[in-house]
Amino acid sequence: MTRFALTLEFDGGPFMGLQRQAHGPSVQQALEEAVMAVTGETVVMHAAGRTDAGVHALAMKVHVDITKPFTPFRLMEALNARLRPAPIAVLACRAAPDDWHARFSCVGRAYLYRIVNRRAPLTLERGRAWQVAKLLDEAAMHRAAQALVGRHDFTTFRSAHCQAQSPVKTLDRLSVEREGDMVLIEAEARSFLHHQIRSMVGCLAMVGLGRWREEQLREALEARDRQALGLNAPPDGLYFVRAVYPDE
Repeated sequence: MTRFALTLEFDGGPFMGLQRQAHGPSVQQALEEAVMAVTGETVVMHAAGRTDAGVHALAMKVHVDITKPFTPFRLMEALNARLRPAPIAVLACRAAPDDWHARFSCVGRAYLYRIVNRRAPLTLERGRAWQVAKLLDEAAMHRAAQALVGRHDFTTFRSAHCQAQSPVKTLDRLSVEREGDMVLIEAEARSFLHHQIRSMVGCLAMVGLGRWREEQLREALEARDRQALGLNAPPDGLYFVRAVYPDE
């Protein structure tokens, strides 16, 4: 049996999320069915992170264990052929050690949130970014964001459905910058709470719109109360961009 590490790119729009769901299609279901079609084997996909309905990935790391002999290139090509026309692509494939695990071996995760800051309707970016029509002050957003960097109790930014044992997380980086009419928010940590990034982005947008003072982001954090949340950003603009492993 060989453990294959796969790097996936996908558009989360058609899916109920990355993980298999009883109430709709998922990326996991699509990949597992593709493996079955190629190998005749029933496998379970394990992923570096979880994504909600509508959330995308540029480089999600996953693994599957396959008994039938395959070269990584042949498996990648076969899976991509079977996945069509679903918006999922296997970007890379390699044989991994038996003790390597896409989730448990991962020591860092990075996400990107994209906001299109313009009045004109979205065309090419529809479903792939959050449109905010009023001009955002990205410099104020970046300054406010630094209050969240470090080890904190992120209860305010945690979904009521979060299954993490503790609301305490260490946020390694949270940056905001502008490229034309695109405001880009990057977040890095070992792990995140359910809806943490979308909740942080929503509150940063409140700062950028002038509806919150910069200090209110720290106040919301210190409240440790979901009722202090200003806004939960939609899933459209969120992308899983990188999983970090000690051996890479």
